[in-house]
Amino acid sequence: MTSDQVLTVFREAGALLEGHFCLSSGLHSPGYLQCARVLQHPRHAQALGEAIAARAREWRPATVLSPALGGVVIGHEVARGLETRGIFAERAAGDLALRRGFTVETGERVVVVEDVVTTGKSTRETIEVARAAGADVVGAASVIDRSAGVDLGVPFFALAGVALPTYEPAECPLCASGTPIVKPGSRPGPSPR
Repeated sequence: MTSDQVLTVFREAGALLEGHFCLSSGLHSPGYLQCARVLQHPRHAQALGEAIAARAREWRPATVLSPALGGVVIGHEVARGLETRGIFAERAAGDLALRRGFTVETGERVVVVEDVVTTGKSTRETIEVARAAGADVVGAASVIDRSAGVDLGVPFFALAGVALPTYEPAECPLCASGTPIVKPGSRPGPSPR
């Protein structure tokens, strides 16, 4: 699946949004990629998961670990494509943690899978959860990379890169113009100003 094919799926699903958004990172942006609008369709989720699995297979992961909530569906589909298990980390008292009886073994080869990477914060937190449990994080992948080259400390790829500007809230031209703001992400974070 090429980057253009991925973005075509997003456009057709109405998942490339324009407006004024407060991202999970706290940054503001005039564009937002709503992966849930794409992943609600099982055929899209399966195709994207298989495309990531095809590239991640060389890392020989035993487990796919994703951050909840955004990474759960795509992580599951990547695990299906790799014919391995898929688990997720979720917030407990504000921090990501393995819950629901999920564990990883010391030295277990784990790939971290996310829907969209912007600053890499959720992906890095998920990598740290795996490492703290003793896993060997062999790589990370996402459907969309809007980071313009974030370093996650492990090999990383995305099916498509999208260059959408981001702004610190105090420097946001959309805030300055009075454009109403929406916070569509799943991670609790700073409230839009």
